[in-house]
Amino acid sequence: MLVLGIETSCDETGLALYDSETGLRAHVLHSQVAVHAEYGGVVPELASRDHVRKTLPLLRQVLDEAGARPGAVDGVAYTAGPGLIGALLVGASIGRSLAWAWGVPAVAVHHMEGHLLAPMLEPDPPAFPFVALLVSGGHTQLVRVDGVGHYRILGESLDDAAGEAFDKTAKLLGLGYPGGPAVAREAERGDPERFRFPRPMTDRPGLDFSFSGLKTFALNTLQEVGADARSRADISRAFQDAVVDTLAIKCRRALQETGLQRLVIAGGVGANTALRERLAVIAAEAGGRVYYPRPLFCTDNGAMIAYAGSVRLAAGQHEPLAIEARARWPMESLAAL
Repeated sequence: MLVLGIETSCDETGLALYDSETGLRAHVLHSQVAVHAEYGGVVPELASRDHVRKTLPLLRQVLDEAGARPGAVDGVAYTAGPGLIGALLVGASIGRSLAWAWGVPAVAVHHMEGHLLAPMLEPDPPAFPFVALLVSGGHTQLVRVDGVGHYRILGESLDDAAGEAFDKTAKLLGLGYPGGPAVAREAERGDPERFRFPRPMTDRPGLDFSFSGLKTFALNTLQEVGADARSRADISRAFQDAVVDTLAIKCRRALQETGLQRLVIAGGVGANTALRERLAVIAAEAGGRVYYPRPLFCTDNGAMIAYAGSVRLAAGQHEPLAIEARARWPMESLAAL
């Protein structure tokens, strides 16, 4: 089964073709970083308009790269939520319309399920069950995964997601957008001993997160010591260390509480090198290992949507003609396969 995947939930337009027998055939990605950089964050209306401009040209490109004709596509998968509603509607409208025109089934994919299943695109994918840390600009969640659609949320952020906190901290430090890579670059030059930020919600039971206070702590530190280059690097290091430690402590706790040994990391923050190194140690201590998608597939992309869609299409799931997108969509509400 050859499935076209379309991802337009936020500020990347991603398309891919996934063959259930031979694997990923082609993928293309357009980032809107340049569009939003001057505003220091995503502007929803600009994001939607850029998806309108880019989706069909990228469709032609991905078909050409795969050497495939539209008539060879057996199904269409599109991100239907959660995300920016205008951006979602672009991909959902195009995806459902293409499926109708080609006479093939369409399936609406949950964006975070796409991230969660992205490691399945790798040569050595994890087996079920496992604990997944989904960590991005919009979400920070720990999930027990017993199969596709068999999800139990163990903990989640009560305020800012980790990626959102990175973006806000980068903005107050004047490091530019996107914030995660900018803070990570500065942190490489920072002194790990100069500042120590709190590790929020690690001194109490539970697996929930809170990162908004770290942003405030960074702001207060900056106002106290000034915005010279040395201080920006040291604050970046202290902030990143606090986020990485917090995520690691909660992941260790989740593995202990579930008795599982496999840990999956997905989402844009999952590309952070310091986080990967720390979580590899945590998983090894539990007698298991950690799994990630390649860095290219940590951020939003069409390949993860094509894969997740192929699994659900193969199980017989498909959408009616009505086009629906959801800004909010609890992952635990998904049908179990």
